[in-house]
Amino acid sequence: MSKYIAVVGKRCVACGVCMNVCPKHAIKVENGIKAVVDKSLCIGCGICVKMCPAGIIDKAERRNHE
Repeated sequence: MSKYIAVVGKRCVACGVCMNVCPKHAIKVENGIKAVVDKSLCIGCGICVKMCPAGIIDKAERRNHE
């Protein structure tokens, strides 16, 4: 498991780009409002960070309990 995880910011526009590029299908758009990362599936690869057109996804250190 990677020491990093994707974190979606509050200004997410639910465009779905991150969901479509995630190789582990760890991101889902909930209620057409915001992307949500499944921490158990995220491998911290950073593809979603690079591809987010709004620039609101960051990589953060995964906490021990995640």
